[in-house]
Amino acid sequence: MTLRKFAGLGALLSLVMPSLAMAADEVAAPVLNSGDTAWMLTSTALVLFMTIPGLALFYGGMVRSKNILSVMMQCFAITGLISILWVIYGYSIAFDTTGMEQGVVNFNSFFGGMGKAFLAGVTPSSLTGPAALFPEAVFITFQMTFAIITPALIVGAFAERMKFSAMLIFMGIWFTLVYAPIAHMVWSGNGGLMWDWGVLDFAGGTVVHINAGVAGLICCLVLGKRKGFPTTPMAPHNLGYTLMGAAMLWVGWFGFNAGSAAAANGTAGMAMLVTQIATAAAALGWMFAEWVTHGKPSALGIASGVVAGLVAVTPAAGTVGPMGALVIGLAAGVVCFFCATTLKRKLGYDDSLDAFGVHGIGGILGAILTGVFAAPALGGFGTVTDIGAQVWIQLKGVGFTVIYTAIITYIILKVLDAVMGLRVTEEEEAVGIDLALHNERGYNL
Repeated sequence: MTLRKFAGLGALLSLVMPSLAMAADEVAAPVLNSGDTAWMLTSTALVLFMTIPGLALFYGGMVRSKNILSVMMQCFAITGLISILWVIYGYSIAFDTTGMEQGVVNFNSFFGGMGKAFLAGVTPSSLTGPAALFPEAVFITFQMTFAIITPALIVGAFAERMKFSAMLIFMGIWFTLVYAPIAHMVWSGNGGLMWDWGVLDFAGGTVVHINAGVAGLICCLVLGKRKGFPTTPMAPHNLGYTLMGAAMLWVGWFGFNAGSAAAANGTAGMAMLVTQIATAAAALGWMFAEWVTHGKPSALGIASGVVAGLVAVTPAAGTVGPMGALVIGLAAGVVCFFCATTLKRKLGYDDSLDAFGVHGIGGILGAILTGVFAAPALGGFGTVTDIGAQVWIQLKGVGFTVIYTAIITYIILKVLDAVMGLRVTEEEEAVGIDLALHNERGYNL
């Protein structure tokens, strides 16, 4: 009787165990999370909104009326160009992990493989994310919007003087040799050069802002000053556009920073909060610094302060706490104000719309302060236990990015200048790029 009971139990288990194994497999298999997917779709749209129309209006309002269309045209053309290059090979260079090994420095520490070229293997059912919770197609598009806005930011440094044809070729090459590799080194995971160093860059302080700011500085130095700068008045022609653009950047940046959590979770919520705090603090910091220095606060100043705060908190958004964000924002507003005004005047370079003064300086400041305020001892949510050691790592990341970007950008520009020329003619610059290169006017009055 006892043997029969055990035999019956064995038979029962033989029937049940396959079902249990199948259930375990179903639990282990990645399952799409509709909440994460919805948030990432929303964030993607918000980041694209930052470039068109946000950046187009922000920059467009700051140039002279004869050049407004050229700046907006450049933002739109870059959006189209980088989207296609991202699909063909950019995503693969940035995020393909073939040949990468943690702690081993090789070619794939700098450049991803080509296993994802032309988006090979991407289907509606392929998932990604911290726990494979949303479609890879959404991640590809989200990261594409970062790749779009980074070269578009550079436009502010050489506005009103670069040929449209030269701009397109420069951006394509720069994206290939600078943006995609830096993104790979910082964000691709174990085996990426700066990832292995331990560089903290939650949403692009290094990849986007230092990268674009330094490239912008090299561009304005190689191209030279606008005709008449700095003696001829070159005041913004429509600050209403600039304020609207800044507002769009502020709103869109929640997708930029909170979306970089890659999930609808507590990290995304805190990233949203600290982004708002730092931006508000920077706007006031710039405004009061200008008020004390020049006697009056300006609309252009507060708009610039907004962007400085957004830039500085970007690398820290996933690890800094509210009070750390407040300090980062105030520091960014004041430091970027003096760099975009006093420093530029003293050094004499013509960074037309302060791409380096805001994005370069703000990105560097934010990256360094991330190493400080990510520490739990100072209210952060990172794993930093030795602030000095983490600041040194951040400095290494900043230094590498500055040197790499400056050298490669300079080489690209000098080669293009020798082959096709970079600048419009003096006559075209005097007439305005809108009419000279596009046969259009922003205003027909």
